[in-house]
Amino acid sequence: MAGHSQFELLKQRRFLPFFLTQALGAFNDNVFKQALIILITFKSAQLSTSDSNLWTNMAAGLFILPFFLLSATAGQWAERQEKSLAIQRIKQLEMAIMLLAGVGFWLNSLPFLLGVLFLMGAQSALFGPIKYAILPQALRPEELVGGNGMVEAGTFLTILIGTLLGGWMMNEFEQGPMLVSAAVFVVATAGWWISRSIPQAPATQPDLRVDPNIPRAIWSTLGQLRGAQAVFNSVLGVSWFWFFGSIFLTQIPTYTRIYLGGDGSVATLVMALFSVGIGIGSLMCEKLSGRTVEIGLVPLGAFGLTLFGADLFFARPEPALLTGLGWQAFLGAPGNLRLCLDLVLIGFFGGFYVVPLYALIQQRTDRHKISRVIAANNILNAAFMVVASVMAIVLLKSGLSIPQLLLVTALLNAVVAIYIFSLVPEFAMRFVVWIGVTLFYRPRTRGIEEHVPDEGAALLVCNHVSYIDALIMGGMIPRPVRFVMYYKFHQIPLIGALFRAAKTIPIAGAKEDPKLLQEAFDAIDQALAEGDLVCIFPEGALTRDGEIASFRSGVEKALARRPVPVIPLALTGLWDSRWSRQGSAWDRLRLPRKLRRPIGLDAGPALPPDTKAAEMEQVVRALRGDRT
Repeated sequence: MAGHSQFELLKQRRFLPFFLTQALGAFNDNVFKQALIILITFKSAQLSTSDSNLWTNMAAGLFILPFFLLSATAGQWAERQEKSLAIQRIKQLEMAIMLLAGVGFWLNSLPFLLGVLFLMGAQSALFGPIKYAILPQALRPEELVGGNGMVEAGTFLTILIGTLLGGWMMNEFEQGPMLVSAAVFVVATAGWWISRSIPQAPATQPDLRVDPNIPRAIWSTLGQLRGAQAVFNSVLGVSWFWFFGSIFLTQIPTYTRIYLGGDGSVATLVMALFSVGIGIGSLMCEKLSGRTVEIGLVPLGAFGLTLFGADLFFARPEPALLTGLGWQAFLGAPGNLRLCLDLVLIGFFGGFYVVPLYALIQQRTDRHKISRVIAANNILNAAFMVVASVMAIVLLKSGLSIPQLLLVTALLNAVVAIYIFSLVPEFAMRFVVWIGVTLFYRPRTRGIEEHVPDEGAALLVCNHVSYIDALIMGGMIPRPVRFVMYYKFHQIPLIGALFRAAKTIPIAGAKEDPKLLQEAFDAIDQALAEGDLVCIFPEGALTRDGEIASFRSGVEKALARRPVPVIPLALTGLWDSRWSRQGSAWDRLRLPRKLRRPIGLDAGPALPPDTKAAEMEQVVRALRGDRT
């Protein structure tokens, strides 16, 4: 896998036609939406600022309302369907809706066009569960982050292009509405034609019954989130992202006109800056995460959203003194480069925030129900976005300015992020580990994607080199791991807190604390029974000379109680670190001799449960080789 790039997926038929199909759909939605928003904000002279705010927020609410009403049914329907054919049918529906869009523009009827927007939302609600459920069927586990990054980047970059085109046609041509009508139908037709090349993706549950009772279907679909705390909180995190984003994006046209002093071209520029930022952030996720689902990026993304969302308020809290600026004049005006940077960085950190969450949902959800989990996510997304629209309307009507509304949203983001991360300490722990490992080391993995199972129980056995082996390994293995560790490690300041947050299993020697030893074996058995990964360091202590000591028989006792596959692992590169037992205590206080030194984690093929400890030791020795 060395040298693999997520862009290689664009050469694969299993990814490219789907990528183009979904990107063209996002493009089409935003050509129409931007044209409609420009019509409301800049072309309807009879609308006051208050009326413009109302119509704009109504448009946002109507587009996402179908996601709440129809996502449950769409998720059930998606589980029953062969997905490539289902996508073709959805694209045919898009073609029909785009013909109605042409009628609406010809009539110049805002109510009719809002009705078309509702239908577009309904079509997108059908596509949503399939869009994210097809990726785990088409991609390998190690490709999920890159694939999701490509989809998110492609989506937002085509949103950008669609927004630019929709705004340009409405602003520059007297017959702009008719040009928009023709464009959206042609693009919908192209999307349908490309969708015919998507490889077949079999139905995951063809016998599932589609419940015609919408409230009951919604309740049943939301029930799919029970039982997996990390998935549920990731869904909440994604939904909050759309709450945050919908408030910012919905206010852009009016914010541009009043507070930035710009015309329609500046509104398009603002959207472009946000889209470019989120595209770059999404694509960076694979590079920074090392092709694993690195949820440590999520707290970093949340921090950036709050920081630069708040700075947007301080950069321009009052209405602009100059009005009617084109995009070139806007860029040349004092103070506006700061605004542009804020918008790009809000998008950039938004990519860091949402891409790992989508990948985690796909990775840790059973294949047979992933469409319904995505549908449940879409229901909550819709609910959050409707609440966002209502909150925006209420706060603006109560006297808040748009910059004040954006500041309130940025501060709320910090509160919500802290709450979610407190519920699932894994997010914060992975963030700390990711920062530490990335700052001081250059991690490399080999065999992790192939040999560490994506789901189900397994016992990991590894050599023990340093006090931070568990933290390092926890950051390099995509799935959560329950580490079995000497209980006194839990008492180390700061590091011990991270171990406890990671739900490590404390253990002691038989002579030191036989009760704790028995409790440790009980905890190992329980974790394996629940389908977790458990890691044991069978040497029983840190190496004192850099060599691997004999593996003790306790690992055999754990496997006798709960026979599961054994995954051999070998750590390298940590013996010369400050965290090992090399040298004196004073030597160990030094910083690493070489910052960003390479460290490695190698995995071998699974061993049967009846493998003896001595045999495991030989396999781990072979994996490590001469490296320390």
